[in-house]
Amino acid sequence: MLPTIQKIATKLSPRLIDIRRHLHMHPELSGQEYKTAAYVAGVLSSCGYQVQEMVGKTGVVAELSGQAAPANNILAVRADMDALPIAEKADLPFVSKSPGIMHACGHDVHTTVGLGTAMVLAELTQQTEQAFPGTTRFLFQPAEETGQGAKWMIEDGVMKDVAAILGLHTFPSIPAGTVGLRLGTLTAAADDLEIIISGESGHGARPHQAVDAIWIAAQLITQLQQAISRTINPLHPAVITIGQISGGRAPNVIADRVRLTGTVRSLHADTHALLPDWITQIAERLCAIHGAECTVNYTRRCTSVFNDETLTHMVADCANEALGSDRVQWITDASMGAEDFAGFTDLAPGTMFRLGVGFPDQQNYPLHHPKFEIDESALVTGVVTMAYSAYRYWQTASAAQTDLSLSDS
Repeated sequence: MLPTIQKIATKLSPRLIDIRRHLHMHPELSGQEYKTAAYVAGVLSSCGYQVQEMVGKTGVVAELSGQAAPANNILAVRADMDALPIAEKADLPFVSKSPGIMHACGHDVHTTVGLGTAMVLAELTQQTEQAFPGTTRFLFQPAEETGQGAKWMIEDGVMKDVAAILGLHTFPSIPAGTVGLRLGTLTAAADDLEIIISGESGHGARPHQAVDAIWIAAQLITQLQQAISRTINPLHPAVITIGQISGGRAPNVIADRVRLTGTVRSLHADTHALLPDWITQIAERLCAIHGAECTVNYTRRCTSVFNDETLTHMVADCANEALGSDRVQWITDASMGAEDFAGFTDLAPGTMFRLGVGFPDQQNYPLHHPKFEIDESALVTGVVTMAYSAYRYWQTASAAQTDLSLSDS
């Protein structure tokens, strides 16, 4: 069946490039993917899918129905659709037409691969005149960049009866035509942090008559970074980044209020669990020493993506067969980046593979860079890998069901 999948994907290659370039030219921010969703729904409908729109606010869901099989054995394929508030600086004929917005994280690629996989599986079903043993559900998700989209879709029931889920993410440091895989933890848990320090205002010339919130904020930032190395298990790393500081009224006035906001990342469940209280205790004790008060608002955003061993080996086997063993990389280290795909893998076994999009002979800019671009040959690689993995999943499920029936008889 692999040659047939490869043939269909290769035939679709010009359309995949057209789809990706259309999406790239018309990016939309998280929660605002209305035109993207309509476009995705149109492509799916043209392939004969029954489509649900406005799932998880601006998400799209489509299903390829299978033969009689257990109702709770649905395979989900997820692709995210949102773009970033970054002004594109790449020199392309299909540069973003939305000022200050671009697909700098490859979600145009993810959506294109999701659509290509849906097209391949639909045509494969028609050619063989035989449905898969179970239903494949395609999830086109909004708002991954804000960590909200998976949650919205889950609340709308997209994980009902899902037995397994597959996903992918572009990776510019991996060359096009190659995929990367990792067993276990793939990405970090990511949380939002806000700390408000309340001091007492006073004249800039008489700091001893005031409680300087800016001075205390500076100490707190330093203290948090130092405390990580002495009170957090170094084998279970954590990263705290304060990305915004606001406070103060005038150059000669002691600030009575400072607001710090940032992100907190961790790879292990034990560290993830202790971080809110750990940060709060450090902030409160430091502020109390200097006569200030503080409020710590710690918001859980997403957990770590955990790649299921069986599914990851299945995708690796499919990639080895489809691309060649030299085109499959095993990733050594987990990423401190985050992915709300974790919301899905918290509910069902899943795996996410890295899709190489790097050019062999030019500079490859990182994700979230205004000049980020991809080698479009990666589109067919992604579609073949995902579609063949879905086929293999159902082939394995069918064999397991046959063995179960024989044992029952």
